[in-house]
Amino acid sequence: MKINVSKDYIGIRIDKLIMSYEPTYARNQIQQWIKTGHVLVNDMEVKSNYKCKENDVVEWEIPKEVPVEIFPEPLSLDVVYEDDYLIVINKEKGMLVHPTKQEQTNTLVNGLIYYYNKLSTLSGEIRPGIVHRLDRDTSGVIVIAKDDTTHSRLQKQFKQQTVKRLYEAIVYGIVEQNKGIIKAPIARHPTQRLKRIVDATRGKEAETHFQVLNRMKDYTHLQCELITGRTHQIRVHLEYMNHPIVGDTLYNVKSNQLIEGQALYAKEIELTHPHTNERMRFTVKQPTYFTELLQKLQRMS
Repeated sequence: MKINVSKDYIGIRIDKLIMSYEPTYARNQIQQWIKTGHVLVNDMEVKSNYKCKENDVVEWEIPKEVPVEIFPEPLSLDVVYEDDYLIVINKEKGMLVHPTKQEQTNTLVNGLIYYYNKLSTLSGEIRPGIVHRLDRDTSGVIVIAKDDTTHSRLQKQFKQQTVKRLYEAIVYGIVEQNKGIIKAPIARHPTQRLKRIVDATRGKEAETHFQVLNRMKDYTHLQCELITGRTHQIRVHLEYMNHPIVGDTLYNVKSNQLIEGQALYAKEIELTHPHTNERMRFTVKQPTYFTELLQKLQRMS
């Protein structure tokens, strides 16, 4: 569908405009189309609250709904902690968190539904128990909710920024400041759907704190703390600083054979237990692939 915005629709939100043409669809469905890039205004992606201007060219397509079937699989899961309400897992590198239309096996969710009969449902049918996510090639701690009440209370902590999340990364170049704060809004890339960029106009607030753990010749070992939790946030922010993560081919044009996948792992998560109110901290050891890369770079130095 493609239309030109007339005077009658000046100032109306883009999701409401499309609803007037697609009355059989719910507003949250249309907002999901906008979020996933199925709606363009003047050939650009926009947010759901974009207000239309006269002669804007709006085009959209209704995405085909392909059912994703989840199969239980007896995968090896590294359980760091478990009680009646939540599970903390050390996710391995290379594992997707949940199935996609392209990949429906060997994900964390496939393993979870094999071992657990009951998981929260608030993230939808293909994401049972999933409160937050890690990229495929980012290993480390991830929290799973067993029921909806636990899930909701954990979500609230993430939203209120009371969950502390620490990561370690190895980046190109020497980071001169011992510590710092990156505040730079993040938005979808206008043409590359998988990628995110810093965009002061369209982006959502994003904040990352970092400190240097070690400097080597041409490389720096960093600890990063997520204050917000945007998609690819650390990867985008470090690239924005001109210190892309080693092995990150999406945000780093430099070719290298040092490591497959980005040198980034989720080291620690600290939260308040959603039922006991106890403050809890879960830390995992540095993964072997990360330690070996550090040792290699130190020898090169």
